[in-house]
Amino acid sequence: SFFRLCLCVSAMSAATADGSPSSKKQKVSGVAGVPAWKETWKTSSLQITKSPKPVELPPIETLQFGQIFTNHMFECDWEAGKGWGTPRIVETHDISLSPACSTLHYSLECFEGMKAYIDAQGKVRLFRPEMNFQRMLRSMQRIGLPLADPKEMLESLKKLVLLEKPWIPKKKGYSLYIRPTCISTHRMLGVAAPKNVLYFIILSPVGPYYKDGFKPIRLIVEENNVRAWKGGTGQFKLGCNYGPTIASQVWAASQGYSQVLWLSGNGVITEVGSMNFMVLWKTPKGNTELITCPLTEGTVLPGVTRDSALALCREWKEFDVTEALFTIDDLVKAHEEKRILEVFGTGTAAIVSQVSCFAYKGKDYELPCPSTAKTSLAVRLMEEIMAIQYGEKPHPWSVLIE
Repeated sequence: SFFRLCLCVSAMSAATADGSPSSKKQKVSGVAGVPAWKETWKTSSLQITKSPKPVELPPIETLQFGQIFTNHMFECDWEAGKGWGTPRIVETHDISLSPACSTLHYSLECFEGMKAYIDAQGKVRLFRPEMNFQRMLRSMQRIGLPLADPKEMLESLKKLVLLEKPWIPKKKGYSLYIRPTCISTHRMLGVAAPKNVLYFIILSPVGPYYKDGFKPIRLIVEENNVRAWKGGTGQFKLGCNYGPTIASQVWAASQGYSQVLWLSGNGVITEVGSMNFMVLWKTPKGNTELITCPLTEGTVLPGVTRDSALALCREWKEFDVTEALFTIDDLVKAHEEKRILEVFGTGTAAIVSQVSCFAYKGKDYELPCPSTAKTSLAVRLMEEIMAIQYGEKPHPWSVLIE
């Protein structure tokens, strides 16, 4: 038909967002490496316009996740044929978008989540920020958004965070949450690479995930819906991965559970809520093993906390550390044979979240929850990672930005 012919011609003539011909298919990796970028903004050209009416950080005891924002944000526009514009720090403001904006229709947006911390000496620290920007570039590439130099992305972030240093709570467990985001602002209903893009960063002070102390969570297995599958987008931090999980989360809460345990094909365990999932157990041969879903399937996010936890455990050399597929049936069998030592999730918000129970096919499976660093791997990892984040333990993962 004429309509089908027009679509074909449009697809053939379209170019990818970074200006390369669509006939040259790019390999997109969600596991490792940094996509090649062709153009970038320069932080040396950064323009700063301070808010005329800045407000102060409210009492930290009142902080709720993602509800209060700092005075300033970073933003930089991109336009096809012109590239990235002038980077700027401006007063935090609402964004005006056309109702035809392709982000609203086709979810052409990706984001990151990271934090800034104040150490005991009053200095500002980031935790492995280069990993976040490498992952963001892979997400941007996956949905056809233009790329930029990750070093410039990090330098721009440093400028913004230093400007908003008074908004970083000066108490351990508190931090400044950082949300880099890239969206299409292209005013067009066609399904195509955008010609206009906005990259921005907003900041939000946050308190500890567990205000009343380390508290285990209860899970229910999602048996009907799937979060990610091989060849999909589960390994990228895209908004389209999160929206479809909300109904399942609401359902889990209505059943009295904290989070959903996600499965992929053949019952393979992938993630818990929006966290990576880990199990410390005894193998059938009697070896102590920490196991988590591998990145090779593309069904789990390559989490920074996930990578940090695995690296620390391998460094300790106290048990086997395995990235391999395992199923819900494997977990049930290990529970029946009393081989499970501990179960937990890892992520930026909670760092480590211990699991006290999982429900499957109408049955609750209670799990051991050791509570000290000597008996619990989850608690030990939480304490070790926080010590690095707040500069209490020298480590190359902790990056000073002053």
